[in-house]
Amino acid sequence: MSETAVINARLNQARPAFAARTRARRVARWAALGLCLAALAGCQLTSSSKVSLVNGGSGAFFQDPDAAIGAREHPRVVARYGGVYKNKQAEEVIASTVGRLVAASEDPSQGYRITILNSPTVNAFALPGGYLYATRGLLALANDSSELAAVLAHEMAHVTARHANARQQREEAAALVSRVVSNVVRDPDAAREAVLSSQLSLARFTQVQELQADAIGVRTLARAGYDPYAASRFLESMGRFAAYASAGDDVQTAPDFLSTHPATPDRVARAVKAAREIGAPGGVASDRDDYLPHLSGMLFGDDPLQGFIRGRSFLHKALGIGFTVPKGFVLENSPQAVLASNGNGAALRFDGAELAEDDNLADYLRSGWINGLIERSIRSTTVNGLPAVTASALAEGWTFRIGVVRLGQTAYRFIVASREPSASFSDVFERTLASFRQLSPTERARLQPLSIRIVSVNEGETVHDLARRMSGVDPSRRVELFTVLNAVDSNTRLRPGMAVKLVVD
Repeated sequence: MSETAVINARLNQARPAFAARTRARRVARWAALGLCLAALAGCQLTSSSKVSLVNGGSGAFFQDPDAAIGAREHPRVVARYGGVYKNKQAEEVIASTVGRLVAASEDPSQGYRITILNSPTVNAFALPGGYLYATRGLLALANDSSELAAVLAHEMAHVTARHANARQQREEAAALVSRVVSNVVRDPDAAREAVLSSQLSLARFTQVQELQADAIGVRTLARAGYDPYAASRFLESMGRFAAYASAGDDVQTAPDFLSTHPATPDRVARAVKAAREIGAPGGVASDRDDYLPHLSGMLFGDDPLQGFIRGRSFLHKALGIGFTVPKGFVLENSPQAVLASNGNGAALRFDGAELAEDDNLADYLRSGWINGLIERSIRSTTVNGLPAVTASALAEGWTFRIGVVRLGQTAYRFIVASREPSASFSDVFERTLASFRQLSPTERARLQPLSIRIVSVNEGETVHDLARRMSGVDPSRRVELFTVLNAVDSNTRLRPGMAVKLVVD
């Protein structure tokens, strides 16, 4: 289990959810993140007459007996990924893409509900009953409709092969094995071996599904008139983006497409092989210059309501707060919490909870939401003039440092975890907590969301010239981000008139 998952699990076991006030809405609530959703397998889409864009809500669809599962899980998925993203141009491009794919799929009668999720992660998946999801981060990374179609066709293949149902049954069986073994077997080593064995079987089964979906997806791409080589091309783009997002470190990130669909060299090679069986490269021209304008103005990165990550700092305009993590940590924002990891065994979680006017911070620490709290470690202090309290906790071999800062009726909570604490572990906690502060009116006014701007390359312009036109991005990483988003290298000679993506605030 990752360090951030351990923090979430500890919170989950103590109390299912916490509420926090935000100044943006006065009463916006931050629910505890809890453990990540179980892997969402299988996927679905439909013929153009059965493609439905969802603006929220749930419900049965086309009387599909599997729809009850999708209807039940839909609200959870939407909440986990920041809500529904509404953008007319994005909706048009994904609806037309799905319509073409469904007509060429192995089951053109299948109906789909399409939801664009308000998340910067690059992901697409589906639930039984035709509930199909794609994040705005996925649309933003694609450079033509064939690349977008490649991911959607893969998900459709899961649907037509009914992988969702098969995987759900296997997951339920694996969960039952784990529960029975844990309850019955007294030998902890034997119990652990049995559980791992069932999980390994599930993983192997999933790998077979993924490879099958790859092959079906490539065939569907070709039948729909898209470039079959787009699948391997976009897998490589996602790998580059994942490396950029993690700053090259091996850190835990939010669920994205690569977390359950790893772009291994073997998988990329298989995708290329499948495409070659259809035809030679270059048989389908890229519609890049037609596709990219649909992305103009699309939100990039964090939603303003969730705050902004700028380098190693988290800044929330509406709440008027911010903090900075030490060098080596990579921040990840979500609707429920801010997470960070340095890849060396230390992880951090930041969130908020509502306090009553007469709540004492020390008593709040003792109120039961921290497992393994060391009573004698509780210390009252101040952080940049704000009342605060710190403490330590030990639970199941993990060491935790907890800091709570009060601002109005909100308790802002920092939790740092490590299995092997050291002097640097304590330093991480102290420095991060000490960095928490209220933003000045000027700082808040300057905070603007990032968006995508589509521009045409001028004669003689280079990658470096265009990267310098980006704003709101770490200047030292502008070229890297530009090359990743546009699927080019730093020394690529750009064609005059070519459409490219810039990130601006």
